[in-house]
Amino acid sequence: MAEDVKKGMRSPGDPLRGGMDLMVLSILAQERCYGYGIQQQVARASGGTVRLPAGTLYPLLHRLEAEGLISSRWDAATGRRRKWYALTSAGRRKLKLQASRWQSYAACLQVLLRPLIGESS
Repeated sequence: MAEDVKKGMRSPGDPLRGGMDLMVLSILAQERCYGYGIQQQVARASGGTVRLPAGTLYPLLHRLEAEGLISSRWDAATGRRRKWYALTSAGRRKLKLQASRWQSYAACLQVLLRPLIGESS
């Protein structure tokens, strides 16, 4: 994992930031989307418990684009000029790797939290 950090790969060791990356990449794996649409999908998927404010989302999108994980283009086809984001092939590879790591991370948390939340969870 230390080698991954040197390569700029974020691991679940930084849960909040890595989790936000994973959310955005997952949404863009399904379809291209603009910023507000991404915010709405995160809120919907989390039942309103996760909010992704613009001050967090747009720097995250700019960073992912600078890393070559997403691409963007302006489009006014919907009647409003919006910047649409799409997952690149490098982003798809990164998403696959991150998703696998997060599944392992979540499984570990479930085991560790089981005594606190009960067996049925």
